[in-house]
Amino acid sequence: MTLGALHLMRPEWLWALLPALLLGWALAAAHKRSGSWTAVIDPALLPYLVSESSTGKRRNLLPWLLLAWLLACVALAGPSLRKIPQPVQQRQDALVVVLDLSYSMKAADLVPSRLDRARQKILDLLKQREEGQTALVAFAGDAHVVTPLTDDTGTIANLLPALNPDMMPLPGSDAASAVSLALELLRSGGALDGRILLITDGVARDQHNDIAGALDAAGVELEVMGVGTASGAPLPLPDGGFLKDAQGTIVVPGLDSGSLATLAERSRGRYMAMQVDNSDLERLAHPPALPGRERLSDSERRADHWEDQGYVLVLLLLPVAVFLFRRGVLLGLLALLWLGNPQAARAQSWDDWWLTPDQQGQRALEAGDAEQASELFDNSAWAGTAAYEAGNYEGAAQRFAEGDSADDWYNRGNALARAGKLDEAIAAYTESLDRQPEQADAQANLELVKQLKEQQEQQQQNQQNQDGEQDQQDQNQQSNDSQQQDQQQNQQQNQQKGDQQNTDSESGQDQQPRDDPASEDDEQPQADAQAGNQEEEEDEQQQASPTPQDQQDGEGQEQSSAPVSAEQAERDQALEQWLRRVPDDPSGLLREKFRYESRQRLQQGETPRDEQNW
Repeated sequence: MTLGALHLMRPEWLWALLPALLLGWALAAAHKRSGSWTAVIDPALLPYLVSESSTGKRRNLLPWLLLAWLLACVALAGPSLRKIPQPVQQRQDALVVVLDLSYSMKAADLVPSRLDRARQKILDLLKQREEGQTALVAFAGDAHVVTPLTDDTGTIANLLPALNPDMMPLPGSDAASAVSLALELLRSGGALDGRILLITDGVARDQHNDIAGALDAAGVELEVMGVGTASGAPLPLPDGGFLKDAQGTIVVPGLDSGSLATLAERSRGRYMAMQVDNSDLERLAHPPALPGRERLSDSERRADHWEDQGYVLVLLLLPVAVFLFRRGVLLGLLALLWLGNPQAARAQSWDDWWLTPDQQGQRALEAGDAEQASELFDNSAWAGTAAYEAGNYEGAAQRFAEGDSADDWYNRGNALARAGKLDEAIAAYTESLDRQPEQADAQANLELVKQLKEQQEQQQQNQQNQDGEQDQQDQNQQSNDSQQQDQQQNQQQNQQKGDQQNTDSESGQDQQPRDDPASEDDEQPQADAQAGNQEEEEDEQQQASPTPQDQQDGEGQEQSSAPVSAEQAERDQALEQWLRRVPDDPSGLLREKFRYESRQRLQQGETPRDEQNW
């Protein structure tokens, strides 16, 4: 509720003024009726029948009581005159959408086509995702990143209409490569607990093992959404007719829901068929968060929040509270001494009287506040578990380090692995196995972390090799540039020397006598050639430097700039009309990007996995 510059944060407390008005009216009426002898005794006899002390006026505290009630109601309403900035937190929910752009998505068993329905479903999903980051990967014979993880869903929505099977460089349906690329996006974005949504009309069974193994190693779940019907529909060709296989039979790809459901089950996810409504998007847009596992991060955005200034009115109520003590007014004034020396605020809890810290931490953990539970627990193992569930892996590793049992070392290894400290995690798992060698979980996690470390080292080695090759290319380019510069300098020097020699020869010929006619005839061709060279040099100098006539023409053009503006406007209009005739191809940039990436992969020796062209 806002009244001009005044804002009430809790205006419902103003309703408490109504009982105050009714109570004040009732007390005023009762005070008027009680203790007033003037209503029953004649005023002439009143001084003789009632003493002066009885007739003296009593102090009426009713107005002060109503004023205090008013101040209390306004203070509870939360008056505020300004806003203060507050940080905004958003949920870390990373989702990578993997879209199938194989030629079978052109089938029209879902009107207007499978691809159109898939794009519309992604748009509906983006509208429902209020928090978290989203990425988009498209695949056919190979996979390509359309957008990395971002919270700008509008960019993804703008690029969706440009995606179609005709822009993909390689035919086929390599879903395994697309899932691997999605996992790379999650790792690079630091979203180790993200999710992948695969929208497709089929995945070859020979790719199931690769997909399930990659997802199991990364600890990421896969949601699969099937597009199409079991009966399927023929695939139209751009020039008319339908796609046929090698035997000349029309290809009619149907949706194999059983195969996709098996893939989702092996990947710890679930399979869902595309629905007309948005019932299939509820789990995807708003995933259920386990208690203590929901991770929040500070957003760059800031929200203004009204500052509650009702405490100022509470200070005005203190004098009223003092007079409630009557005889103890002086004792009540002692409380005002503390106002000159305020102390830091300290949270007090009723649970401190009846519950131990571990019991309080257990209650906080059951309520879903794992971060608060990690601070309340005294037991290091329980505190480490709460910090681990809160996503504070480094803090969890520190609390687990306080113990020395096999379980403590095992839990510390898990926390260090989640924190990205693979070497320390390997050492922790090794210590745990030294104390209890029969731990199968510790042995499995140790092997997994070693594999991750090897992959990390391999990626670093590949990156170093690529950097070395790039440095070598840069050096070669610099060497070539320097050689070209040297050649140009040599050519310029040779030309200057030739010009100098020509000048010297001309001056020598001018100084020689012209008495011998034969010598004049012999030297005539050489003189003509030198004259021709001299004329060419003069022409070049005249072209390079402006002549007085050119300067006059330039001044004339500057003076006549106003009449030329109409011609410039006409040229601009013609250019605008020409630009309008340029065909609008929003998918052109993505098409060239995909082609370049495919060429790079083929040059590195990668070959398409799927031999089927649709």
